[in-house]
Amino acid sequence: MTKRTDHPLSSVSRRTVLAGLGAAGVGLIASPAIVRAQAETIRIGFPTPLTGPFGAEAKDQVKSAELAVKLVNDKGGIAGRKVELLVRDDKLNAGEAATRTLELIEKDKVHAVVGSLSSAVQLAVNEVTRARGVIYVSISQSDTINEVKDFSKYTFHEALNPHMTTAAVARATFKKGSKVVLLGADYAYGHEMMRGFKRAAGEMGAEIVGEILHPFGAADYSTLMPRIRALKPDILAICNFGRDQANSIKQANDFGMKKQMQIVVPVLLHNQRIAVAPDVFEGIIGGANYYWALESTIPSAKAFNDAYKAAYGSLPTDYGAYGFTGVSALLLAMAKAGGTDTDKVIEALEGLKYDVAKGPQYFRKCDHQSVQSVLVLKSKAKADMKSEQDLFEIVANVPGSEQMLRSCGELGFPT
Repeated sequence: MTKRTDHPLSSVSRRTVLAGLGAAGVGLIASPAIVRAQAETIRIGFPTPLTGPFGAEAKDQVKSAELAVKLVNDKGGIAGRKVELLVRDDKLNAGEAATRTLELIEKDKVHAVVGSLSSAVQLAVNEVTRARGVIYVSISQSDTINEVKDFSKYTFHEALNPHMTTAAVARATFKKGSKVVLLGADYAYGHEMMRGFKRAAGEMGAEIVGEILHPFGAADYSTLMPRIRALKPDILAICNFGRDQANSIKQANDFGMKKQMQIVVPVLLHNQRIAVAPDVFEGIIGGANYYWALESTIPSAKAFNDAYKAAYGSLPTDYGAYGFTGVSALLLAMAKAGGTDTDKVIEALEGLKYDVAKGPQYFRKCDHQSVQSVLVLKSKAKADMKSEQDLFEIVANVPGSEQMLRSCGELGFPT
């Protein structure tokens, strides 16, 4: 069940609730207070940037989150209680996200929050949920949220972090002596991804020969391309997101950069790949949390794909999958805890081992980072695509391991 601010959706009727309670064995002589407590809908707040440059990814996250809720409700809910997803548009703005999250907690009385698609925005949500003692499952890539200064016992980071994706991509593309130029968006995401590539380069003996920043939402990169070419790199690492990724890669392609260097990205985005012609992204290598072709080797990916196709007639996307895995992990923990008691759900999340879409995952206890596999993908040429959905070749599927993460001590936690 989903409730959004942009359109009304039906809610569970009182008759339906009572019927469900009867099926669960609640007798008619039960007190009204007990009936109300057991009938109360479990409400999950879901702030995400439905409007703005990340809107396509946000809408995919909502679809996948709604699917996770539907699958649980179809099986009777959590301890006989239906689940409701309350979607709010954070407009990719930290202040807006904080306001919407506070409303979800104070007005809508949500039991937990899942969401966000920006490093800066998720930190604003994290501050509100930490202050209010509400569980938050973040589905935006970030290194900062794992560090001790931003740590909250209520927050669990379902998304990959920049250290994980840049390390995986670098291992697949950097070599000792490689010359690398970093082109990044001048905000938290870009800086974190550039930092990850610099760290990986240092470990592998590659040389960073240039670091170039561009404004968030830039439309024109033409003045930057000659600067990059003059540095004569072997690899151009483009560290941006959404439309910025599509625009910068398209213009690099227009300048013939792919003929002179390998272009890599920390996160190779499904929606940006389909937004432009296949030749623009051809040969680009990047990281990913999910790709539908995992279904050939991972049963949970096949089950997720099948459920998504049945619901929407299409295949799930990478960032969309975060909505599914984040909500699913939370609901599995609630089921294990037998309800919504915050301390019990936190304990359940800390001990949770789950496989809902991409293979085994679990949350590391010190920073609540989800330990999971990282994909390295290469964008296919049009001639190699077997269908419109056959976008990428899986170069590597790096198994989840705590060795992929910065250590707890490095993040500032006591060891």
